[in-house]
Amino acid sequence: MADRFGSVTGPGEDDVEGARTDSVAGAAPRSEPIRVLVVDDHALFRRGLEIVLAHEEDILVVGEAGDGAEAVDKAADLLPDIVLMDVRMPRRGGIEACTSIKEVAPSAKIIMLTISDEEADLYDAIKAGATGYLLKEISTDEVATAIRAVADGQSQISPSMASKLLTEFKSMIQRTDERRLVPAPRLTDRELEVLKLVATGMNNRDIAKELFISENTVKNHVRNILEKLQLHSRMEAVVYAMREKILEIR
Repeated sequence: MADRFGSVTGPGEDDVEGARTDSVAGAAPRSEPIRVLVVDDHALFRRGLEIVLAHEEDILVVGEAGDGAEAVDKAADLLPDIVLMDVRMPRRGGIEACTSIKEVAPSAKIIMLTISDEEADLYDAIKAGATGYLLKEISTDEVATAIRAVADGQSQISPSMASKLLTEFKSMIQRTDERRLVPAPRLTDRELEVLKLVATGMNNRDIAKELFISENTVKNHVRNILEKLQLHSRMEAVVYAMREKILEIR
């Protein structure tokens, strides 16, 4: 188990969005535990995750699957809150399974937990509907923290992948000069400031410190940004802003 996860190398836990439970402070207490479906083609890894998460009173592993095809069937039967899933598996991979899981269990949120640090996998996972993308080098404690954060509506991405994500978006923009005929919704100067910090991988707490405003104010700005752009997640907002050249990352 320890070998599969390894230890955090590089940015500290404060660099991971929602790295501590106080990052989702203010969320209403849950009356029921977060229901998690674990999907990985290695039985020992699945068992290791179950053991780790069994110590979390607010998290309940309701099932497991060994590949994407089985994951879709289990998601339809169990209707989990969170699907913790590997990217590359036999029969049907995690990215391919994402879309089908969102169809059979629309309320389920998907976290990719993988050894794959390929930019294409990350981008495809986001397009397929994943809300989080974490490398297996993260510590076991951070897995539970990520589950809570995603359950509370946040997106999660390993800091080491954040720059790769932005690089992929920038390359995508450079490959096409397509421009929308309809003007993009106007964001306020403050909303643009918040969006730029979101794009760097900052969580709400760190954005609040950077801009000297409250965390609730940051949450309100993020909500307004998503409403104006008619999007559903922070990651989608960054993709949209860069595609429409609202936001440029050098």
